[in-house]
Amino acid sequence: MTKIKGKILIVDDNEGILKSLSFILKQEFEEVSTIKNPAKFTSLLQSGSFDIIMLDMNFQAGVNTGNEGLFWLKEIIKEDPDAVIILITAYGDIELAVKAMKEGATDFIQKPFDPVKLVSTVRAAYQLRMSKIQVSKLMNKQKHLSEDLDKKFTSLIGESSVMKDILSTVKKVAPTDANVLILGENGTGKELIAREIHRQSKRSDDVFISVDLGSLSESLFESELFGHVKGAFTGAAEDRKGRFETATGGTLFLDEIGNLPISMQSKLLTVLQNRYIIPVGSNKPVPVDVRLITATNKHLPDLIRDNLFREDLMFRINTIQIEIPPLRYREEDILLLAEHFLNLFGKKYEKPFLKISGNTIDKLKQYEWPGNVRELQHMIENAVIMAEDKVIRPENLHFTTRISSGNSFPDKSLNLNNVEKLTIKEALFKNKGNINQTAKELGITRKTLYSKIEKYGL
Repeated sequence: MTKIKGKILIVDDNEGILKSLSFILKQEFEEVSTIKNPAKFTSLLQSGSFDIIMLDMNFQAGVNTGNEGLFWLKEIIKEDPDAVIILITAYGDIELAVKAMKEGATDFIQKPFDPVKLVSTVRAAYQLRMSKIQVSKLMNKQKHLSEDLDKKFTSLIGESSVMKDILSTVKKVAPTDANVLILGENGTGKELIAREIHRQSKRSDDVFISVDLGSLSESLFESELFGHVKGAFTGAAEDRKGRFETATGGTLFLDEIGNLPISMQSKLLTVLQNRYIIPVGSNKPVPVDVRLITATNKHLPDLIRDNLFREDLMFRINTIQIEIPPLRYREEDILLLAEHFLNLFGKKYEKPFLKISGNTIDKLKQYEWPGNVRELQHMIENAVIMAEDKVIRPENLHFTTRISSGNSFPDKSLNLNNVEKLTIKEALFKNKGNINQTAKELGITRKTLYSKIEKYGL
């Protein structure tokens, strides 16, 4: 018979008990150690961990309170919080056993021993130990994966007044559990803001789960977000947890929520109201506890007006709203971000001493950045790779659209649409993309301004 590759330590002051337990367990396990004095086990734990520790409850003749066992139980757990401990008692005191279990013991056995029951108890304890080790490994792996993933997202960088306001808002809202809606064009860094809120929150030690709702088909929506049970549909070969359940204890980031079909919005709203999900194919509610952050590049009031988005869902997700302006309205941040990416990719591609020429800086500031920060990042990476000397020159940059002339707008057309577009563009530039200030200066509502921005592709 193949023995289990487990390490067992037996702590008892009775020599006969030690020999008896050792004889039985050595037939099942590869390594069984014994000691009579519990004061010596600390050094043993420090030199190497044991899969199972069997601990007597009493070590002084005539004493049967179990206090000694409880004391050493706590000492073991101090050294190894994941220790699996089986207590040995001759008195069958259920109240004492329950107290010991609350303090961290796994199980207990009674003298005299039933060999079959003894082996069964120790085997079960060993399986528990293996499960704890596996869970610990998975948690460490998840932590490292999360850290590696976070490294792909740059830190929040910005000297512009609007970015300072955003950073201030993030600092205020992060410690709360308030739902946050992040608005902004593609590439402005909405997920970056969401991750920063998570990092500064009380949930930062738990998971950050990101879901692109725009990529979920209606048929997969419930299964992806709420999970399913085995046999719920063709291909459901096993139970699967959804994103809500996986994110419990942490932060759930739902990106592109403006793209969510109206039929799915009602299901999402129900979960947010009830704080539980029901996996596909099940009728058993599963409680969930997530900090919700959502994002969209769409103007939700317009979608509500067109019956494409539920107003009650918008109120539910919009406790705090953060609006990220396009990069073209944050001129102060362009060079700062470019220098950051230059340093980042200079190290990555072993070109650490690259500089950006003055002409190149001018080009960067004049460009309109339709792809925002994401486009700037890719452009600098490409420039670093293609640079032949230590200077990034204009010819190293590959712009996808024309370069603007900064804050001068030479369009002289008197067409009313062109004039209105130019006026709105100038107002947005002047107010650094701040929608409230721009709408106020133009004498129109935010809703009207959003409609015209969408109309003119601004």
